[in-house]
Amino acid sequence: MLRRHDLVLVSPAAWRALVAERRDLAGNTLIAGWVDRGWPLITRRMLPGEGAVLPLGLPLPPSHGKRRLALALAHDALVSSTPPPLLREAMRVAPPAWAPTLERLLALDAGMRVYGSLAWQYLTSLDYLTARSDLDMLLAMPPAADAPRLIAELAAIERSAPMHLDGELVRDDGASVNWRELHEGAVDVLVKTTREARLQETQRFLGGGQP
Repeated sequence: MLRRHDLVLVSPAAWRALVAERRDLAGNTLIAGWVDRGWPLITRRMLPGEGAVLPLGLPLPPSHGKRRLALALAHDALVSSTPPPLLREAMRVAPPAWAPTLERLLALDAGMRVYGSLAWQYLTSLDYLTARSDLDMLLAMPPAADAPRLIAELAAIERSAPMHLDGELVRDDGASVNWRELHEGAVDVLVKTTREARLQETQRFLGGGQP
């Protein structure tokens, strides 16, 4: 079962066929050669009416307009999938000014994963990071009783961080919520899965209730 933000490698033949069908992608050599370079796509949430497809995304770097492409392939185009990179691996390409904050985050959650600009720069060596980049994090949802402490520590780390801390707390079933919504004490939170995004009572989400 694929989750949002999972990295997906697809068949080069399927990729070439998709690019050939999309007039808006014509002539873009970066996109045309993306899969041949061994670079992944990202799993996104399905759009209404998409049906039984593999929902994929491709965020391009600022030098290519920072476009966020929503793509879809047949499931048999899937070659392999992996979770997003670990922070401890991707941090090697982070700006030096981020280092103290990243070390504090690793001390909080050694298994933290990242997506967004830091992840894509690490995966491709293209220039995704800018002076205005956020750090996009994925943290495993702790037991409900421990969640307030984790969220409070994230907020404390952000207060002295040189970048904005964005990201989600992810349950074992893949459902996720932006950590900031929980920090703000919302009664209802926006729960995201690969199939939908819907509001759910915060305590029900923390307790493992289905969206």
